[in-house]
Formats: sequence, structure tokens, C-alpha cells
Amino acid sequence: MIVLLKRKTTGAQLDSVRALLTEAGYRTATWQERAHTVVGAVGSLGEEQQAVLGERLGALACVERVVRTPKPYKLVSREWKAERSVVPIREGLAVGGSELVLMAGPCAVEGREQIREAAREVQRCGADVLRGGAFKPRTSPHSFQGLGREGLRYLQEASLETGLPIVTEVMDARDLDTVAEVADILQVGSRNMQNFALLKEVGKTRKPVLLKRGMSATIEEWLQASEYVMSGGNPHVILCERGIRTFETYTRNTLDLAAIPVMKRLTHLPVIADPSHGTGRWELVLPMALAAIAAGADGLIVEVHPDPARALSDGPQSLTPTRFFELVQGVRAIAEATGRRLRKPGGEREEEKWHAELSASPWRPAALVSQGS
Repeated sequence: MIVLLKRKTTGAQLDSVRALLTEAGYRTATWQERAHTVVGAVGSLGEEQQAVLGERLGALACVERVVRTPKPYKLVSREWKAERSVVPIREGLAVGGSELVLMAGPCAVEGREQIREAAREVQRCGADVLRGGAFKPRTSPHSFQGLGREGLRYLQEASLETGLPIVTEVMDARDLDTVAEVADILQVGSRNMQNFALLKEVGKTRKPVLLKRGMSATIEEWLQASEYVMSGGNPHVILCERGIRTFETYTRNTLDLAAIPVMKRLTHLPVIADPSHGTGRWELVLPMALAAIAAGADGLIVEVHPDPARALSDGPQSLTPTRFFELVQGVRAIAEATGRRLRKPGGEREEEKWHAELSASPWRPAALVSQGS
């Protein structure tokens, strides 16, 4: 239920509206929409009781309009908040505004030098956030599962060296405090999108949460998962379209580009895209990244590895630093064409010297062969 108050409503009148809603068992939130004060309320009254409450509210002198929201998701809906949310990450960096945000790095933290090398390269290419998995959910129990707390320590060192904030996945509520000490953004992965116990716990934090769409989740299920986080009191949610499972087997998943403008209509939350998991093939990452930005995405999260051929996780979908550099330049062109911009200039350096540095890296030789760089 959303209650739009008249202009020049007094504090006492606002308190009376909140008291009436609280008495009925609703939780409330208040914000400003232009010159109006809006009170949003979430509760579980029956239809008849809601109708009666709506009439009581409508009779108050300070109430201009009462809107009932039949959707199962309330807090994340555009009815709840018409203006788009901007999620702050660090001072000068936020997701959802006019500046696109690029998150990049390897799928998994494999060692100290690997993640430091990756962090340096993506920073020089123009990335805003360093991604890297310390805890890795894998389909096979025999696959590399990540370095855990040791990986978090290496991530932190790479962040301190480059100044890049960190996005990394939290898989278990028992690890939440440990991950939150290091991460600037808590990622809830595709497999955990409907881990409601975990969603409730990250909802109690005030850390930004990157919520990836489940591989078989509908848009409404995805929205309701984000509702769990916001219901816990955490308004800083970023949605990530990362591809869904369909009958097609040529690509790892089917990147649902239509979901981006759909979510922009249904929710005020920012939406980014993951073309790496969305395709599973490095050669498709660039065109799908550009298409996602053209569709209205607020940013990208891309897998970049110093040497994809030797990656312990998701090598076939990881870009080399040179390929990521090309992606950043392409995104810049699309952003400018759609009236947006990248936060960093990125790539303003001597190309010949840069390629020489990359070629000298111990991580580069196999990558140069595997992606024709």
C-alpha cells in the first residue's frame, strides 16, 4: 500500500498516518517524490481489511491518494518508488546513475600474483570494480572450489594496491561477516538466488548486494528474491542478468537481453549484465556486452584473466586484458550514443608500451595464442 500525502503535510499529520498503518500491522517507509511525501507500507492484511484501512486513510485531511499494490513484490516495484535508485559503492562511485560501472576480474582467485596481475590490468583498462571469487560454487564437487579465506586476503591485497573496490560471492550465511569485512559488494550468485535464509542475512547488512538471476528463474521470482533483501532493511540492491537455461546448447546460457528493459519498467533497482556467464564463450562477450548497454544496462560484470588457457575456472569465457581493453572502448562508444558515459577515461596510455608490458607478464604467453592477441 502506498499513501501519497498532500503538499505541506505537517510532521504531526505524517505521524498519524504512520501510526494508523503500524496499528494495522504494517511496516512503513517514507520518502520524497518531488514536492510530495510518500509513505509505503508492507503487510499481510486480507482484501476486506485492506479496503477498510484504505478508506480510513483516504478520509484523513492530509492524504491525497491511497494506492494498493497487488503485486507480490512491493519494496522493489516502481509503484513503491517511481525514481530510479542509485546504489553507492564508495565515494564517487555508484551504480544506477548516468555513469556506467564496469566490474572485471577472474572468475576465481587462484593465487596472490594472479589476482594482483588481473587487478592491475583491469584497472589500467578502465574497470571500476575488481571481481574475483574466493568461495566458488561449482557443479562438480571435484572442480576447483576457490581458496576461501586465503583468497579473500589476496583480493584485499589487490584492492589496496590498485584502489579498486571488490565484489565477491558469499555462499553461506556463516561466512557473511568474514566476506563483508573485505567486500565492498556482496554477490549472491545464480545458484543462491532463492536461498532465502542467505537473502535474509544479507538483507540485515548495509553492504551493497549484487543479486544474480537464477539460471531457471522467472522475472517475478527474481524480483521477489530482491524483495527478501530489501525486506531485511537493506535498500542497496543491484540486479544482474547473467543468462538463463534454455534448450540451446551452443552457448552456456541464453543472455536474456529483454529482461533489462523489462526490469527497468518493473523496478527502481539498477540492473547490470554478465555477458561472460550469459554466453560462456569469450568471442561472444564483446557483442553481447555492447547489446546489453544498448538495452539500458547500468553496467557490466566481465570475467578477465591474465591467461585464460590456464584458468582454474571458466577459462573459455574469460577475456584477456587486451580483449577487455577493446570491450571498454566499444562500451564507451555505445554509452556516448545513448547519452551516458564511463566513469573512467580508461586506456589513455601508450599502446606500444602497454602491449610490451603485457607480453612480458608471466601470465601472458598462452593467452596470446588462445585469443589471438
